Amino acid sequence: MRNLPFRLDGRVAWVTGSSRGIGRAISEQLAAAGARTAVNSFLNPDLGKEVVAGIEAAGGEAMLLTGSAMDEGEVDRMAGEIESRFGPIDIVIANATPPQPMNKVEDYSWEDHQAMIEAFVKSPYLLAKRLLPSMKERRHGRIINITSEVFLTGAPDFSAYVAAKGGQIGWSRSMANELAPYGITVNTVAPGWIPVERHDDVCDRAKSRYLATIPLGRWGKPADVAHAVAYFCSEEASFVTGQTLVVNGGRTLS
Repeated sequence: MRNLPFRLDGRVAWVTGSSRGIGRAISEQLAAAGARTAVNSFLNPDLGKEVVAGIEAAGGEAMLLTGSAMDEGEVDRMAGEIESRFGPIDIVIANATPPQPMNKVEDYSWEDHQAMIEAFVKSPYLLAKRLLPSMKERRHGRIINITSEVFLTGAPDFSAYVAAKGGQIGWSRSMANELAPYGITVNTVAPGWIPVERHDDVCDRAKSRYLATIPLGRWGKPADVAHAVAYFCSEEASFVTGQTLVVNGGRTLS
């Protein structure tokens, strides 16, 4: 019988911002594919414990990390905890995100921009800096950054977020070229609006307007993003690097 695709048996994965929403779905998908998975929560450790418990109940292996992926000391500590329990880290998914305020450009502060840069450029950099020596030595690694369709759409009243996401994509493309000789791939997954817990307060009118723009005619689910991530993590994607896979039901076809 042919092996199922996108298996990650024997691999170790670290998913930041994974106590809920898209990050949770990614952790659960990678664990279901066989990866020993580190669930990383900064503000919601109790929810993180629930994710780990669910993975273990389904027969997977997981551990909880509590700490900020935007702080170099915390990144180093958490990486050490994973390595002590699971071994060298093969896969890292940069998914953690802060609040994303929408404002006119003149109403943003530089601190608003800095918060976005910390999350979407600094955090992937810190993760890579810590993990690359081992990945290079083993000549294998998968770095996947969760970005957004907003860089393609140029979403208005969102310039701080859009700019940081553009920086994240640019950084990922440069790293893909730099790390290819070591067998390390770097890709990004760009979801559209995937309603999760933090969107509970968004009005129905805004949701209806967005839904009407999706050619496939339905909302995306966290699992849709998780499947795309699992592909980039797999051996089947070993010849794919520097790419952005947009998961938004066709909104950015043109």
